[in-house]
Amino acid sequence: MFYRILLSLLVLPCMVSAQEEIDTSRGDAMLANYFQLRTEEIENRFLEGVKTKADWLEKRSQYVAQLQEMLGLNPLPERTPLEAKVTGRVEHDEFTVENIHFQSRPGLYVTGNLYVPKERDEKLPAILYVCGHGRVKEGDVSYGNKVHYHHHGSWFARNGYVCLTIDTLQLGEIEGIHHGTYSHGYFWWLNRGYTPAGVEAWNCIRALDYLQSRDEVDGERLGVTGRSGGGAYSWWIAALDERIKVAVPVAGITDLRNHVVDGTVEGHCDCMFMVNTYQWDYPMVAALMAPRPLLISNTDNDRIFPLDGVYRTYVKTRKVYELLDATDKISLHITSGPHKDTQELRVHAFRWFNHFLKNDDELIRIPAEKFFEPEDLRVFKEELPADERNTQISHSFVPQAPAIEVPQTSGEMSVLVENIQRTLQEKTFRAWPGDPVDLRVRKVAEAYSEDLVMTSYDFTSQKGIDLRIYVIHRKDLEKANQAMVHVLGDQDWSKFLAFFQDAFGDRDVLQGEAFPEQAPEDLPDFEKFRQHALNSDGITVAVTPRGVGPTIWDQSERKQVQNQRRFYLLGESLAGMQTWDVRRAVQALKTLDVASDANVMLRGNNDSAALIMFASLYEDVTAIGLSELAGSDLESVPLLNVSRFFTIDQILAAAASRQRTIVSRSSEEAFPFTRRTAEIQQWPEDAFRFHTRKQQED
Repeated sequence: MFYRILLSLLVLPCMVSAQEEIDTSRGDAMLANYFQLRTEEIENRFLEGVKTKADWLEKRSQYVAQLQEMLGLNPLPERTPLEAKVTGRVEHDEFTVENIHFQSRPGLYVTGNLYVPKERDEKLPAILYVCGHGRVKEGDVSYGNKVHYHHHGSWFARNGYVCLTIDTLQLGEIEGIHHGTYSHGYFWWLNRGYTPAGVEAWNCIRALDYLQSRDEVDGERLGVTGRSGGGAYSWWIAALDERIKVAVPVAGITDLRNHVVDGTVEGHCDCMFMVNTYQWDYPMVAALMAPRPLLISNTDNDRIFPLDGVYRTYVKTRKVYELLDATDKISLHITSGPHKDTQELRVHAFRWFNHFLKNDDELIRIPAEKFFEPEDLRVFKEELPADERNTQISHSFVPQAPAIEVPQTSGEMSVLVENIQRTLQEKTFRAWPGDPVDLRVRKVAEAYSEDLVMTSYDFTSQKGIDLRIYVIHRKDLEKANQAMVHVLGDQDWSKFLAFFQDAFGDRDVLQGEAFPEQAPEDLPDFEKFRQHALNSDGITVAVTPRGVGPTIWDQSERKQVQNQRRFYLLGESLAGMQTWDVRRAVQALKTLDVASDANVMLRGNNDSAALIMFASLYEDVTAIGLSELAGSDLESVPLLNVSRFFTIDQILAAAASRQRTIVSRSSEEAFPFTRRTAEIQQWPEDAFRFHTRKQQED
């Protein structure tokens, strides 16, 4: 009976129809409140468990390892040969500029300019200057953002430093991508645990390797600076690599409150952010510089690094310096101005480096000036290298889940399931509440249509998130033997309203919902549904996770993207928290008298199928039906880090081992690992079925 019902439901198409203007005010308010609450929770955990200097020193290595992981650098990549080459030189009266490139990994090219003073009688301190987003491009030729910032390298060289200025992945001579989630919809980056911030951090680490290989450089006196994006990369390298003795990040950091609550995330590309698995606020990154000299530098009218967040970051970071008795090594420098590379910002930075790297407190007497044309500083004069991996590095930078053998025994299957559950809990669903709030299941409304009743219930999924489920059954049913639970996505919600509007649409139970102006032509026959319900001891349930149905929020493309990114900054994903909502909906359903003894069957299409698969790993249900479940992490819902550890196919096998499962896909070749597991484990036919659409229709 289960498969007959479920197959009939899986074959129904999902539809989108013209709708009236949707009121998103409830969802928008809920989401804004949620972001506020979650930000506060993370803010309040700063230095949790750290009270003394000994506490910090004991935990610091753990924090560094976590940051490496969140940047896709755990384990650290192999330090392969740099293959450094000088492709040209430019002469100034006081210094020489070498146009260089090296490979931080094979095929991952870093282009840069090395500024070397002509007068030197000893090894010199060196500065790694990491650039912000300063495009210099003429026609089809990108000269790199190192050209935009070359006045910094010139100043350092004229004042007794070697300075290596390197291009970023985006806006370099080989143009990669920083704006994956921002502009291109690459939310699969979350699945892979990839952020271009990790590439920039690794390029900086290898740049220090290169500087230390140079005879002119005192490898024990290395500093780092940069502004905007370069300010952010200054933080990454300063936190990860203690070879950096002095750091001056300029306009490169603020806190989660600015990004998530105030919305500055909307002004930043992905290179500014780690995959926040461990739910850090950004002062934790800054604190890893302690007790080395740190100057936090910013202007007072910077719209993407607002003053209040910069100050909060400084105050929290200073607490760690206080623990380490090093408050003379940290300072906050604020000047007037917008988000711009001003002379006032430069002068204090130059004095900071002179003081701590050269023991020199003389006045700054010369300005930072530009002396060269873009072509002078170009590294690749002819064609770009054919073996470059810069443009596709997001596909390979973070190691992906290895192939594994199909479990041969039930014991091996149990081990795989437990491993998947534990790993996903730690690395993907870490933001799920550890101490869930009370469900507070409460009836909203009830309506009758002849012999059917529909009841709507609200429940609390987590603090700040109240959601709704709809329960339909014959009105005299007291105890259901089965509950068919439909997890609705946006398209399914439209179909749900169209299907039930004639019977219940003018009642309080669906009051305030936006109904389709015209019902889709290919809706199933409502009378058949009615007759089945009247002759069944089952109930039909519709579940709307956050952002769907009654809690829908602003659907503009821009807001959809930026809200997804806010979840990401908080160390979660929208799909990850919707999976939690599915779990909580199942728990809420089981508190209802009519459903307390029912076998629960979950079904969903496309993205909802993924939510069900993951939820079924943690909730005990009788069966799941998955229609058009994505088989690739490139197409699946965004979930932090998931494909670093397991493939969708491996996870499906684990889920299918826990309850009866039916999978419907257009492709006949989908999920070979799961299907092979079913064969080897000898799952009964009624325990696992795989169908193509054509097979169902036949």
